[in-house]
Parts: sequence; C-alpha cells; structure tokens
Amino acid sequence: MELECYPMSRQPPDLVPGRVSRDWMDAFAQRHPYRCLPLNMANTTGWEILVPFTFTAEWNGGPSQTDIVITPERPNPHVSHFVTSHFSRGVLTMHPQYLFRTPPGWGMLAGGSPNHVKDGIQPLTGLIETDWLPFPFTMNWIFTRPGRVKFEKGEPFCFITPVEHRKVEAFEPVIRTLESNPNMKGQYDAWLKARTDFNNRLAAGDAEATKEQWQRFYFKGEIPEDLGAAPATHTNKRRLKAPRVGL
Repeated sequence: MELECYPMSRQPPDLVPGRVSRDWMDAFAQRHPYRCLPLNMANTTGWEILVPFTFTAEWNGGPSQTDIVITPERPNPHVSHFVTSHFSRGVLTMHPQYLFRTPPGWGMLAGGSPNHVKDGIQPLTGLIETDWLPFPFTMNWIFTRPGRVKFEKGEPFCFITPVEHRKVEAFEPVIRTLESNPNMKGQYDAWLKARTDFNNRLAAGDAEATKEQWQRFYFKGEIPEDLGAAPATHTNKRRLKAPRVGL
C-alpha cells in the first residue's frame, strides 16, 4: 500500500516517521514513561511533519486576524506560505504543503503529535477524505489563553495517520458484565492478583521486586499463570517507513 505525498511547494516541510522520544518523558527518573507501551505505540503510529524554521506566535486575546503576531527567528520571505493567522479568534494555521492520496476507503487523521505537550496552545484534529480530495488541508492550533508560544525548527506541528474511517461505523458498543466472559475474568483476576502482590512487595522494599522495578506482562504480550497469551499480532515497537521518491 502507498501513501502518496505530492509536494505543493519546492521545499515542503520534512515528513518523517513518528519518533518515540518526548522531552517530558526523558525528564523522568530512569525515563519511566517509556515503560508505558501505549504511549510508545501512539508516538510512533503515524508520520510527523516538521516545522521548517523557528518562529514565535503571540496572541493578545482579540478576535481579529491581526491579533496574532508571527515573528520568525530570522528574516524569512516564506513565512506567510507556512504559518498565518487565517481563521482569527486565536487560531494559528500552518500549511503541511503536501497533497496526500490514500487508497479507496482510507482517510487521514491529522492533528498534533501524540503526547507532544505545548503550553498555551492546543492542536486541533481533523479527519480528511484523502482518497478523493484534490487539494491539501491545513493544520490548525488554537491558543488556550493570550500569550506567546515558540515553535522550534524540527518540531512536529502535524501528525498524520491513515485510517479506514468508514469501517468505524460498523462497530456497535455493547456493555457486558465481566462475569459473562469467564475466560477474560479469569485472566483479569490473575493479573490483578499478580499486580497487587508485586506492588505490595515493591512498597515493602522486597529485593527481587525492587530489582525488577516494573511488570512487563503487557509489554511482552503475556498473561500471568498461563491463562492466555497475546496474539501473534502483538507488537511492542513500531517503525514506519520513511518517504521515498517515486516516479
């Protein structure tokens, strides 16, 4: 399958596979958040589009386009081609500068890079029908309060993930008791018992638990007491392909 990426400018922003690292995750003792597999998988399930030059954007709280002032770190004649105050009311608009085409039935979820935290401004999320749309989309951020924010060169400003969005409509949420699924309940009870025992031993300073530091059932795709195992599709690492130049 191909995700076709058509540049809309001579030098579009860099497009790279999602990177697992986050500054706030690095700042924890022993980089503890990286033990959370759902965080790692979310960070890498898609492609990042990167800011091409460093700039600041300042919003004074007003409703007009002119109430956001954009200032590049260095003079740049192409600033308005990439970032503008287009929609007003504290919305900052950036242009990925690609026209994307996905296979039939596939759309594209575009938003902020997962778990990439930015104070004072929030990425908005859109679902685009890229299997037919003949023009590019914009990436928009909204200020959460008046103030100034800085986007660094190489920082992700947009994160794209292809999705078979029409198939979501086939799902019907059904609420059931855990007791109605004895196999799942047995697996959950075994996990809860092992989890509680481990945490108690860790709190008591048990040497073995302290050495182990954390349980790896989910990471390794295991369920305690041999009550089951993750399917062969379980993964604890995702590395997507980098763009290549096609004909």
